[in-house]
Amino acid sequence: MKTKANGININHQIEGKDGAPWLILSNSLVTNLSMWDDQITGLKNDFRILRYDQRGHGGSDAPAGKYSFDMLTKDVTGLMDALSIPRAHFCGLSMGGMTALFLAQRYGDRFERIIACDCGPASTPQSAQQWKERIDLGAEKGMEALADVTIPRWFPPEFVAARPPVLDRIRGMIRSTPYQGFAGCAAALSDYDLKPGLAGIKNPVLLICGTKDATYPGIKAINAAVPGSQLVDIEGAGHISNVERPGTFTGAVRDFLKG
Repeated sequence: MKTKANGININHQIEGKDGAPWLILSNSLVTNLSMWDDQITGLKNDFRILRYDQRGHGGSDAPAGKYSFDMLTKDVTGLMDALSIPRAHFCGLSMGGMTALFLAQRYGDRFERIIACDCGPASTPQSAQQWKERIDLGAEKGMEALADVTIPRWFPPEFVAARPPVLDRIRGMIRSTPYQGFAGCAAALSDYDLKPGLAGIKNPVLLICGTKDATYPGIKAINAAVPGSQLVDIEGAGHISNVERPGTFTGAVRDFLKG
């Protein structure tokens, strides 16, 4: 289903129990709303779930140019307005996790509980350079080349060896992401800073992270900065912790949302 919000058509899916509290799920870079498939089964009896494709991903529009977290957060509130959702819980991973924390800072009154997973507090000159290299690689060799470098960065070697069908599904998502959408969102990830607003977040916040994820030190810094926030470590997991350890991840989300 597509809905016009913040000037673009946003692809989304609604599942779960009518009249239950709303939960919005937000995907990482170069994935789409199907990254949450494993979570739906465990959450649909307790929540009305809206999952959507971030701008430039999946079935959502991929306008040319650089995107920003200002755009990505307005996409969410615009979609909520279009679907008449006054308030919701929000859970995002990686780029979706930064989106979650920016929403808590800028539109905290629209949200109940916030869950931010496998994400860091700010870009750095070094990370901006890495994003530039990936944007250039995609321009030169296409999304297939990005799949080759992304999988080993996201998943520990033992998971890569043991779970080829899962990785094929992830590779398919990366390959099918429009290059313009990848480059636009990579620009947002190259230039953001959550740090000034973290101490002011009033929503209850849960942080979830794989202990083998490169963002793990960053999420610990977020945990230290957000008053009352909780951190759940997923021992031995990499970056896409909800896909790698679905049971542990979904259990942590459900326990937190049910108070």
